[in-house]
Amino acid sequence: MLSQIPNFLTLARIAATPVMILLLRDRAYENALLLFLLAGFTDGLDGYIAKRFNFVSRLGAILDPIADKMLIVSAYVMLALLGDIPFWLFLLVGFRDVMIVGGYLILETLEGDVQMQPSIVSKINTFLQIALVIVVLLDKTGMFSAGVFLDVLVIAVTVTTVMSGAHYVWYWGIREESRRAR
Repeated sequence: MLSQIPNFLTLARIAATPVMILLLRDRAYENALLLFLLAGFTDGLDGYIAKRFNFVSRLGAILDPIADKMLIVSAYVMLALLGDIPFWLFLLVGFRDVMIVGGYLILETLEGDVQMQPSIVSKINTFLQIALVIVVLLDKTGMFSAGVFLDVLVIAVTVTTVMSGAHYVWYWGIREESRRAR
């Protein structure tokens, strides 16, 4: 039973997503920020527990990135609908994620079990996407005046989203060429 703690934390993050959506819909930015930060903490905690106590599971490996994407993409949807971030940015981030999942499913179908590791650009992009949500929520609560910093973050998320998406397309193209050469 203890070995399932990381999976329970991940499921709690998934369950928190619709609550965050409702909080954002009601413009309860402080509560949404608190929930988003708590979800981020559980993400780190479940990973730490899984690795530290060797509780890594196939289910956790599948659920963890799903929970992360659900939370981030849901935040982007709501913040775009509320006019707090540009709608085109939500589209860019959302379609990049759809492209990555679609590419993964195609590779999985063609090659079987595919182990994908996020690139450094992808990790930077994820960090910046999360930072943007936090900065927007802090700005909306009045705890922090984002000003120009918000514009810089939007540009950074845009650039790293495009770079990360292009990297995955390039990587998959290389894989396909090497597969054909075999």
